[in-house]
Amino acid sequence: MEAHGGGGGSGSLRRVLVLAFCVAGIWSAYIYQGLLQETLSTKRFGSDGKRFEQLAFLNLAQNVVCLIWSYMMIKIWSTRSGSSSSSMGAPWWTYWSPGITNTIGPALGIEALKYISYPAQVLAKSSKMIPVMLMGSLVYGIRYTLPEYLCTFLVAGGVSTFALMKTSSKTINKLAHPNASLGYGLCFLNLAFDGFTNATQDSLKARYPKTSAWDIMLGMNLWGTIYNLIYMFGWPHGIGYEAIEFCKHHPEAAWDIFLYCLCGAVGQNFIFLTISRFGSLANTTITTTRKFVSIVVSSVLSGNPLSAKQWGCVVMVFSGLSYQIYLKWRKLQKLQKKRKPL
Repeated sequence: MEAHGGGGGSGSLRRVLVLAFCVAGIWSAYIYQGLLQETLSTKRFGSDGKRFEQLAFLNLAQNVVCLIWSYMMIKIWSTRSGSSSSSMGAPWWTYWSPGITNTIGPALGIEALKYISYPAQVLAKSSKMIPVMLMGSLVYGIRYTLPEYLCTFLVAGGVSTFALMKTSSKTINKLAHPNASLGYGLCFLNLAFDGFTNATQDSLKARYPKTSAWDIMLGMNLWGTIYNLIYMFGWPHGIGYEAIEFCKHHPEAAWDIFLYCLCGAVGQNFIFLTISRFGSLANTTITTTRKFVSIVVSSVLSGNPLSAKQWGCVVMVFSGLSYQIYLKWRKLQKLQKKRKPL
């Protein structure tokens, strides 16, 4: 990464410090959020030992917090720049379709924690390239290189082998309803919905170039809040009422939910800062390594022991992801060389 401006060594040092700040922010926010997510899905709360079954409620809570957060940030930015953001970005109603998939996808991913362990969920959700390449080759006729297929093979092989291995009895006993097939199925559906969400967001940015990350965050969470409110409170026995009743009797669960949402909002800030200062490739590298660290932390702190063979699968998956990052970096370097004037 090159330093910008005429600061020389001090500029480079400042850039390194900002990058370290971004890494620390993303890692701390999302690793702690993962621990909270795992706690909420496996812990028995209170003297009655009840589980928090309404995990989809986490999405609504996250939507509300991020909606308020993004609205505040847009207002602060507009005040500082002295401009109105209302006419710059994509209109709020254009987010209705990605809002649907962004509501369903994460809900399926969270529900998967009832059936598989957190490390298994993280590993399964790390294989996003598989449906992307599958859809690209089958639907759009895109041809991929041999190294790209090698990345996919490593990830797919690692995830599938991990799924077929026997899970420790200690981990199974913590799950609400152990069912590996259902858990992994929900994770891959989550990835499919995420793929549509990301593609639609890219399309909106292309049609409305002045759309900021905060505009997208506001629009997506606005529609997510609307859809989740209808789903959870649209009828007398909706799961939203059950979740609120559970939190009334178990305040520690309510506190964990609040911290979970706060981590998500803070983490988004660091992701936006990383992309704006260092680009999407740096962000991908940071978030990928964060997932690996999350698995290590979960195994050590949350009592999800992995066998040597399972660790081999984890290394296999993240080797594929690391190689994919390297291929993207090399392609970016080639593009930058072509753009340089002779």
